[in-house]
Amino acid sequence: MNSMRIAVVLVVGLACAIAQNGGKTSAIQLLPVKGNVYLITGAGGNITMQVGDEAVVLVDSGLPEYSQAVLAAIRTISQKPVGYVINTTIDRDHTGGNENLARGGFFMLTSANQQRSAAAIVSHLNLLNRLSQPEDKPTTPSSAGSPTDTYDGADWKLYANDEPLLLEHPAAAHTDSDTTVFFRRSDVISAGDLFDMTRYPVIDRARGGSLAGILKALNHISLDLAVPKQNEEGGTYIIPGHGRICDRYDIAIYRDMLTIISDRIQDFVKRGMSLEQVQAAKPTFDYDGEFGADAGATAIFIEAVYREASENAQAGAKK
Repeated sequence: MNSMRIAVVLVVGLACAIAQNGGKTSAIQLLPVKGNVYLITGAGGNITMQVGDEAVVLVDSGLPEYSQAVLAAIRTISQKPVGYVINTTIDRDHTGGNENLARGGFFMLTSANQQRSAAAIVSHLNLLNRLSQPEDKPTTPSSAGSPTDTYDGADWKLYANDEPLLLEHPAAAHTDSDTTVFFRRSDVISAGDLFDMTRYPVIDRARGGSLAGILKALNHISLDLAVPKQNEEGGTYIIPGHGRICDRYDIAIYRDMLTIISDRIQDFVKRGMSLEQVQAAKPTFDYDGEFGADAGATAIFIEAVYREASENAQAGAKK
């Protein structure tokens, strides 16, 4: 077993809070990752937390019904106010707790808004623009949960708790409004829904997502940013949108899996097979044991890859 995975197993349960939600309970677990970075699970999407002498920095905020339990878990490590909430994607399981977790924090950015008694909510400009569209307005519970500060280029640099934070925008990946966050001193990358260790990735084509963009972003993380410690284990740790902590080897295996499935579906498209025929051919079969527990999600993934491959084939035929 990968030594990093063993380490994660050993630290499970360091901190735990229970959230009550309409009769349901959910264990919020807080796990140390590396340096001054922690992972909070159980609130929907994974939440990355960085702590220090200045403030608490959060990457994503989970679902709003778990915010109280998330705050309880945070307070087992730090009593500092929340300074930043950085969103990796527009999905509600990553942005729903924005308002609750930013409330009572302090605005770390130097701007006209710095007197507001809430943390800065940071995202790519595309995320804020999408929230203005009717179909995406319900994504956050209120306007108070919308981003207060955005960047519109390929990257943006912040500094918090004596550590540089590199925010990067992978165009047209899970959506067209994604952000990854690289904690440079701690050597941890929060990748959001670029990949999901519990299932195949969600390619949100309606919001500008593409498999080609996901593969490009995963290549950038594994080839340009992440460095293994030894024998392709340890080193830079990567936190996915859902599931366990990963290292560069895990990202490479996930990327290769997506590439193989994509190549199979592209071949089926070249043969003129319909979506129904491709689904029946089970192009993900040998990976379903690890990522295919949700048959519906797997079918949606295959359809998204099929649609993208078909569009690329049609575009190539017109040249």
